[in-house]
Amino acid sequence: MAAGGGSRFGGSVPKQYASLAGEPLLRRTIVALNGAIAPDMTFVVLAPDDAWYGQRIGAIAGVRPVYGGGATRAESVRHGLVALEPYARADDWVVVHDAARPCIDGEMLARLLRELSDEPVGGLLAIPLADTLKRAERGEPARALSTERREGLWCAQTPQMFRFAILQRAFERPEVHTFTDEAQAVEALGFKPRLVRGSLANIKVTYPEDLGLAEAIIAFQNASA
Repeated sequence: MAAGGGSRFGGSVPKQYASLAGEPLLRRTIVALNGAIAPDMTFVVLAPDDAWYGQRIGAIAGVRPVYGGGATRAESVRHGLVALEPYARADDWVVVHDAARPCIDGEMLARLLRELSDEPVGGLLAIPLADTLKRAERGEPARALSTERREGLWCAQTPQMFRFAILQRAFERPEVHTFTDEAQAVEALGFKPRLVRGSLANIKVTYPEDLGLAEAIIAFQNASA
């Protein structure tokens, strides 16, 4: 998924094209994902008016840009599934990953594939919530209204991996625009996606300062390889 405008990131370049350790963030994400799981094909869902992909990414073997991103993540996923229709069978696995998560590595992906191998529906990478969770009252300045129980709470990550037919059904629902990730859409069908332990290293680049952290993580991963 690479159709977002990165409003919280700011700057003159969408965050997926920002430089990360000398390469566009999106290219690093594509290479990391494809190098670890070797998918049959990869679709990169872009905004319809994206003018950066051809300039900064260009042709990559097995990777197809889809200029069909929507106003929400859910709409972009739905358009990506439409692009997959001519190629995918009902029980094929579809792996959905955020362009802004460039630190995904082979160990995380191997764990996801291994633990979902016998799942009929699918699941996602996630980590149990470790921090204390505060609910803020409305208005500014922000003030803590209450402390929420964190038992049983997980922070969802990507990749998220589901059977093609199940994702299709999930994203045909009328409330699709309210879904913030694929697991939520699948949950709306009555399924319970499996939670597979991810990693704190699998950060999502949201703000400019996250680039420095992502670069440090990638350097550590390369040194440990």
